[in-house]
Formats: sequence, structure tokens, C-alpha cells
Amino acid sequence: MTWNATHTQSGATVTAVDAGHNGALAAGGSTSFGFGGTPGGGSVPRVSCTAT
Repeated sequence: MTWNATHTQSGATVTAVDAGHNGALAAGGSTSFGFGGTPGGGSVPRVSCTAT
């Protein structure tokens, strides 16, 4: 299953949340999350994830 998200940004912090239609996973299920960046954009970003 892929997971679409909507996002907001405040300064250098970007927060992604479920897109509304995909906010639940079945017990034992899994999903993936990725992001695209622009070449030449500087250093590698620090990424942290929190499930709520």
C-alpha cells in the first residue's frame, strides 16, 4: 500500500498527515512514505517520523 499525504510547512519543518481517505492500516499492515527533492538543494535533510 502506498500512502498519500497532505503537508504543511513552517520554516524548515514539514509535517505530513494522511490524505483523509487513507488514514488507517489493518492490523499487521504496512505502508511506505517517501519524498522528492530538488537537485542542488543543499545538505541531506534530517527525517524523523512519528505515528499517532
